Amino acid sequence: MPADQETYDVVVVGSGGGGLIGAYAAAARGLRTLVLEKTALIGGTTSYSGAGLWFPGSAPISRAGIEDDPEGARTYLRDVVADKSREPLQDAYLRTAPQLIDDLEQNPLFGTFTYQPVPEYFYGRPGSTATGRTVFPQEISVAELGELAPLIRRSVPQERWGIDEGPVLVGGRALIGRTLKAFLATGNGSYLLETALTDLLVEDGRVTGVVAVSGGERRTFRATRGVILAAGGFEHNREMREQYSPVPLTGEWSHGAPENTGDAILAGRAIGAATDLLDEAWYVPGVVQPDGRPVFHTGTRGGIWVNAEGERFMNETQPYDRAGHEMARLQRDTGITHSTAYWIFDHRQLERDGFGGDPEQPVRPEWFASAALRRADTLEELAELIGVPPEKLRKSIEEYNGYSKSGVDERFHRGEAPWDQMFQYIVGYPADPRQNYLVPLATDLANPLLIPVDTPPYYAATVVLSDIGTKGGLVTDEHARVLRSDATPIEGLYATGNTMAAMSGSAYPGAGTPIGSSLVFAYLAALDLAGAASNE
Repeated sequence: MPADQETYDVVVVGSGGGGLIGAYAAAARGLRTLVLEKTALIGGTTSYSGAGLWFPGSAPISRAGIEDDPEGARTYLRDVVADKSREPLQDAYLRTAPQLIDDLEQNPLFGTFTYQPVPEYFYGRPGSTATGRTVFPQEISVAELGELAPLIRRSVPQERWGIDEGPVLVGGRALIGRTLKAFLATGNGSYLLETALTDLLVEDGRVTGVVAVSGGERRTFRATRGVILAAGGFEHNREMREQYSPVPLTGEWSHGAPENTGDAILAGRAIGAATDLLDEAWYVPGVVQPDGRPVFHTGTRGGIWVNAEGERFMNETQPYDRAGHEMARLQRDTGITHSTAYWIFDHRQLERDGFGGDPEQPVRPEWFASAALRRADTLEELAELIGVPPEKLRKSIEEYNGYSKSGVDERFHRGEAPWDQMFQYIVGYPADPRQNYLVPLATDLANPLLIPVDTPPYYAATVVLSDIGTKGGLVTDEHARVLRSDATPIEGLYATGNTMAAMSGSAYPGAGTPIGSSLVFAYLAALDLAGAASNE
């Protein structure tokens, strides 16, 4: 229901997964709650996602018969994050995630969450598992959502190319749809679209509301209990990206919702909030499409990536955030361009996996017309097309083809980790857990992920350093309360998601860490606002 008053118990800024979960948790506890959304649609970047939630020790994992020791998850987080200042946040996260799932599953509108095996991103580190700790929401039909369905932000395929999504919402859109319906069903929830935060209202040192522009007018919405900032990061704020990014990035390649420009972070900082990790992002490689913009890529199964010198520089199949961070590190440390790289493969790869569409169909003409995909009869000709030294490209291919014969990638170890090996089987990603997706690739190679590049013509696609959002923001405590630089809380102000400096620091421990964190700390904020407490 649209907002019809100016004073509420709780005001939530942002309608992504964290914002809506925080709003639902507050409204379900009797607090009159308003969600303000900058755009005309609800869902934020969450709607683009698969909505995996990295929730160690949660009920869906137990129901699947997977043994998951919470202490193992704690050991793993401590090891990969390696930042003692974030340990209280980690403990709050691990303690609260199972409680949150239990709470949501008590409401039939959320359905039952399910576990799906996704190997952890730093497998081999203490406490890591090959089966992962990620759970997913149930899909929901458009018919079940009714008049709410058109309010939910579209997925990337529909938003960019008009691809029909069908009568069922899955992944992030399902999480948003279910949470929005549950929020409104409390009778205590309302929302206002196309309403952009400009300032926080502060009285006697306490945040008591927000100032926002709605319908071209400045309006003040008071919050008698407090404000939750859940408005995403600053991924599309060019000035902030150029100021803080350790490598030249402006945000044009980001996969975050286009309207995420750091409004909430700036508003918090304006009243004295501390910030951290502003130089960090949830990095991912992106393959540039014919429209000139990238699409998040993971699971390379053939070919190699080369830098501006024509040299191979990483395990191309490793977890996406690790791949993105490696591109950023090499760009920063070597002075050689890695933030734009090239994916080199041959016709055998193209026939097996296709490119930019159905493997059974020819590559669409616009791929070649736009130069998003380039083709040549020899590697030397391909090198000329993409502007890399021909001799270095040939050397990189020959070295890689030698590894293909032996089955061992001696330089980068592609195909050895559980994450890599997942792509020996999965056709398409993410896999639908209702389907039998464990279909091995048809190959007699010792390592199915080291397929030789030796069948002309040869192809090159462009891979750029992208992200699914920035991860630096307002510093919070374990209750999601925003802190000043002296570590004292700003009364009445909370933050979560990419508006909050990430619990996981510069690391991305496993599938579902960003959205999982957003939900958990929004829930903790709502509990604090309601005077409740998470399990100790």
